[in-house]
Amino acid sequence: MIDALERDLGLSEAQVVARLANEERAAATESALSTQLGGSFAGAWLNDDASKLMVATTDANAAPAIEARGAQPVVAKRTLADLNAVMQRLDAAPRRARTAATLWYVDVKTNTVSVQAPTVEAAEALVAAAGVDRSLVTVAATAEQPTTFIDIIGGSPFYIGGSRCSVGFAVTRGTTPGFTTAGHCGRAGSRTTNPTGTFQGSSFPGNDYAWVAAPGNNATPYVRGSGGALVTVRGSTQASVGASICRSGSTTGWRCGTIQQHNATVRYAQGTVTGLTRTSACAQPGDSGGSFISGSQAQGMTSGGSGNCSIGGTTYHQPVNEALSAYGLTLRTG
Repeated sequence: MIDALERDLGLSEAQVVARLANEERAAATESALSTQLGGSFAGAWLNDDASKLMVATTDANAAPAIEARGAQPVVAKRTLADLNAVMQRLDAAPRRARTAATLWYVDVKTNTVSVQAPTVEAAEALVAAAGVDRSLVTVAATAEQPTTFIDIIGGSPFYIGGSRCSVGFAVTRGTTPGFTTAGHCGRAGSRTTNPTGTFQGSSFPGNDYAWVAAPGNNATPYVRGSGGALVTVRGSTQASVGASICRSGSTTGWRCGTIQQHNATVRYAQGTVTGLTRTSACAQPGDSGGSFISGSQAQGMTSGGSGNCSIGGTTYHQPVNEALSAYGLTLRTG
């Protein structure tokens, strides 16, 4: 930690050691004063070099108690409870107003709630929709576009509403990262979480492939292997019938078998899917879309099968090269 803080905050080792000690004392002092001041507590923060804890209160008579603990008192107009109540109103505002804004937070230094959006007008619209006292809020335009940061790794879970499927392989289209999965996991336009993304294309039945664009996430050349170890994807050359093959999924993890046939047609209840590869590796619900890999070569995404991983079974995968070609994707390789 000392090395990283020296690098990222531009401090010497001695400055870092002193700062960490000050921060530890400040945390204990803030905890004690927030209880001692009760309803008048208006928040606390460290000054720029973390040498002094600033403690805000709406009760000017509390200054001696704050100073007695080595902190600097600041008299404020609004309590922290007042500001948190504004946040609750903003959080409960109509969805349309919230989605037009970027972020909102309690700013203890200015004793206000800050609302930021791509435009000032959008920020003002959220404040109006929430029905909060305008004097308690500051608004500003921001270029920030927060996104989640997740390593896209084959076999990991992702979610579509209340459903779960598995990541096939990390891909890119142009500069946009994303991943392949099974077409039956979602339709074009469906939203995903963990990682956050959107189905850009999906084909099922007939085929069973899809791709999800997940901007802001990190497309890696890996599949989650046995015990969570990472297996590197180096290409997508189709393996021969009889070759060993393993699959990774978010329900049953890493399971292996052999390739039994290519170009199989399967009739599911939802319709017929052609061009699948049949294997002796087992799978279960939730594994759908997950990675099939032979050696270091990506093979396909789990489509369906029969049996389970308790009694054994047969599983089919949609060849990954079809999805790459259909959507103009580049497989992430190491």
